[in-house]
Amino acid sequence: MNEDTTQNASSFVSQVDSAFVFIFGISLFFLVGITAFLVYYIIRYRKSKNAEATHIEGSNTLEIIWTIIPTILVLSMFYYGWSGWKFQRDIPEDAIPIKTIARMWSFTFQYENGLITDTLYVPKGKAVNLDLVALDVLHSFYIPAFRVKQDMVPGKQTNIWFESEKEGEYEIYCAEYCGLRHSYMRSLVKVIPANEFEAMTKIDSSALAINNEVVDSRQAGISITRKYGCNACHTADGTKLVGPSYKNIMGRTRVVLIDGEEHEIEADEAYIRRSIYEPNAEIVKGFEKGLMLSYKDQVTEEEFTQLLEYFYYLSEQ
Repeated sequence: MNEDTTQNASSFVSQVDSAFVFIFGISLFFLVGITAFLVYYIIRYRKSKNAEATHIEGSNTLEIIWTIIPTILVLSMFYYGWSGWKFQRDIPEDAIPIKTIARMWSFTFQYENGLITDTLYVPKGKAVNLDLVALDVLHSFYIPAFRVKQDMVPGKQTNIWFESEKEGEYEIYCAEYCGLRHSYMRSLVKVIPANEFEAMTKIDSSALAINNEVVDSRQAGISITRKYGCNACHTADGTKLVGPSYKNIMGRTRVVLIDGEEHEIEADEAYIRRSIYEPNAEIVKGFEKGLMLSYKDQVTEEEFTQLLEYFYYLSEQ
């Protein structure tokens, strides 16, 4: 993982770091100075050296000094912070748009050509505009090496931008507690040469594309599970996570809880449809209710068909 921040990983690094050093330096200076004065006066005017209290008249000069100087320092710190914030809010018109979707507990990224990935790919030396969308609860998109962080609120459109100045891989985190697997909500941003990014985004790799020869039905199913963040809670190899695995799911019977009562049902097409559109109606025994949202208005009929083909493939292995 490339986390070397001695060189600018994004266009915001030097500005944010300068503001931090400036504010931290002032704070540290006054912390040391005030602490030193306190220690000095405690020793200098301790009872054994100053048995009787001495009356000291006030000083208008001192009052003015310790009012004006802190005001100037606070305003200068505000200016540093405000100028950096304003620069980050002014998105360049030619910035490349990438839709960033957060859900419990994963990020997915959709490009203009329909390509969907669970890793963010961006070109070196070009501005990128991330359209942030939260589908369920509060999330926060955070790339420490780029010095960018933005809360994602359901129903509220937010955007952030940056320009990557150094090729490499950098961590993406969710910085807002969002539930049971919040600590697993991580991804990567890969900064690649501009020509590689252009070649990648020229191919129509969307699983939604009709007669798309780039992806077969199995790859389309994988793309859909990444698009909707299914891999955050389900696995394709039989491993148990928050939700049951879709390995060997088709045609098998399973025990589910319906209104608190156990029922044995067959995992057929109708069951898969109910599991996606009404996920809390039938809960597989051993798993918790209420952790999955309905995808009724999100997963299209074509996507559902491709998911079925993918599940059939996993059940035949």
